[in-house]
Amino acid sequence: MRDARDIIKKPIISERTTALQTERKYVFSVDPKANKTEIRQAVELLFKVEVEAVNTMHVTGKFKRHGVHSGYRSDWKKAIVKLTPKSKTIPIFDSI
Repeated sequence: MRDARDIIKKPIISERTTALQTERKYVFSVDPKANKTEIRQAVELLFKVEVEAVNTMHVTGKFKRHGVHSGYRSDWKKAIVKLTPKSKTIPIFDSI
């Protein structure tokens, strides 16, 4: 397995993802080449919790313009991780 910190890039924190925390679901930006098994193992290793399910999706970059210049934002991969009922919360999200 690759290093867990290479798989989990950063947490995604927004109003929608904060609302998902009541359902024990947490959202992360992950490496586009990572599969669900690797994401599960990385979250369990980094945060010392048990993962019930992992859902992933590819997010395509939006078209953006800055004056005369135009281009696309980078494509990225999102993972929604659901914890088991006996697991505690993930500490990064508690401080928010």
